[in-house]
Amino acid sequence: MVLEDRQLLFTTTFFTLMGIQILHGLYESPKDVFELGETQPAHCPPGTFRLRGMGRCEPWLGCSALRRIIPRRMIGQGAVKQVYLAQWRGFRTALSRLRVPALRADFRHGVRMLRGLQSEAVVQLVGFCNQDDLLLTEFHPLGTLANVERVLESWGRRDDSRMRLAIATSYVSVLAFLHSSPLGTRVMCDSNDLPKTLSQFLLLEHLGVVANDLDALPNTRSHFNSTQAKGVHCGFRSITGDFAAPEQRWAPSSHHPPPAYDEKTDIWKIPAVTDFVMGNGPGSDIVRLHLFEVHRHCKLLKPEMRPSAAVVLRHYTTAYRELLRDEL
Repeated sequence: MVLEDRQLLFTTTFFTLMGIQILHGLYESPKDVFELGETQPAHCPPGTFRLRGMGRCEPWLGCSALRRIIPRRMIGQGAVKQVYLAQWRGFRTALSRLRVPALRADFRHGVRMLRGLQSEAVVQLVGFCNQDDLLLTEFHPLGTLANVERVLESWGRRDDSRMRLAIATSYVSVLAFLHSSPLGTRVMCDSNDLPKTLSQFLLLEHLGVVANDLDALPNTRSHFNSTQAKGVHCGFRSITGDFAAPEQRWAPSSHHPPPAYDEKTDIWKIPAVTDFVMGNGPGSDIVRLHLFEVHRHCKLLKPEMRPSAAVVLRHYTTAYRELLRDEL
């Protein structure tokens, strides 16, 4: 599948859902969908960007431009980097700086992933400077997927199960893209528990999501030798708890990590993420009923028996259409 086909899969699957919502009165006006009253920026050629409000695509910014950007306040911090709200030509952006020099390889891996995976599934890259370990991306004021409950409540949509399902569908769309990306089959390694997983995705103003933190996104085909099949290890520290897939878990007392695993670890986690997004409001039990069978398959102990993200996505879009039809 070529890059354009992958982008088309993501765009037509999720944004068609959003279009259905608009047609059936979920939002009162386009301004309810896009905070700035403008649709998604048009696709830009590789190596360029266009923030909402810009008249044309411009080349990614380099070191000289990023050095002139002054951070306003810190909005996030992780093991690898610190993230600041910043401005460029009056546009709000997110400026990331390397926090720990020993983790420079992880920081630069994230930059490479952003450069190679630009699409509707990934936060928009504005510029980078490898010399100074700086990264500039589009700013999304709603924050991470962890904020979904607060955002829906502030919009008076807390009990809207269709909107919640659309957000969950967008999340699965991102996984489908990453698992068949132009840079190979990528696994989201920074996802050993629910809070960490939610922090990897940003909420958009129209309530889709994009992947944001790509510092730990290994390729399943990067581990080959005479005794080991394709797969990855998400670090070499013990992983415990029911959220992580069974094949990932190993106790602190163990001296050896488990055999390499693949993208099916992301599939195991889909039901838990969707359960968080759906909440417990009216209609959530109906959505869970629609998704029960595919979620059961996501939780199969044998990874090879779990469905692909693309298959899960088809079930989610079918569930959405059925839910919409039942409400008409």
